[in-house]
Amino acid sequence: MQSPFANLTPVVKNLVIINIIFFIATYALRQFVDLEALFAAYYPTNPAFKPWQPITYMFMHAGFTHLFFNMFAVFMFGPLLEQVMGSKKFFNYYFITGIGAFALYMLVQALQIHAITGGFTVPHSELDSSYFQYGGGQEQAQKLYSTFNGPMLGASGAVFGILVGFGLLFPELEMMIIFIPVPIKAKYYVLGYVVLELYSGVRQASGDNVAHFAHLGGALIGFILIKIWGLRKTNNFY
Repeated sequence: MQSPFANLTPVVKNLVIINIIFFIATYALRQFVDLEALFAAYYPTNPAFKPWQPITYMFMHAGFTHLFFNMFAVFMFGPLLEQVMGSKKFFNYYFITGIGAFALYMLVQALQIHAITGGFTVPHSELDSSYFQYGGGQEQAQKLYSTFNGPMLGASGAVFGILVGFGLLFPELEMMIIFIPVPIKAKYYVLGYVVLELYSGVRQASGDNVAHFAHLGGALIGFILIKIWGLRKTNNFY
């Protein structure tokens, strides 16, 4: 029986391997170095922010489930995109959409911080949430603390770029989705997913720590790149 990994395209294969290596190293080396503190992305004015984080955050994951579903999406949808785009362009596409996800997410974070403090940063002396008092009480203080100090990590922004690219280039391809008994065309699946992320991001449900606007940033940049590069939809792959 042929291995399911035998026909993986080179960039997809290496992305999956590197993500797995980072995940294993995060736990194997945790007694010696905190890789999450080094490579996850922090708000740009946070003392923990480093210039390489807008790229390295894409290789960090919060747990096995987070890693599995992101890599599963890269594994399922990435190879067709890489075949159509070519490896070099797909490589650029992946990282540009990931950086775009970082940019939009941090922009939203900046607006949230500004709404509370009137500025785009937090005084270094006030990093402890118990000392935040900006007129909204402890709940507002905790929100500010988590916004300013919470790290961004995961390949989800780039994954949403891949999903949007897939939906644009293979719109009529029908997919079977778990818990949905009928096939759904890729264009409807991707559109529905993006709308759901927009709703979830605007709603900001209590306890929701998913970076919805990072997903939307990856999707938006993916859409723009497909249009700028003039890539056309195809139905040659089934």
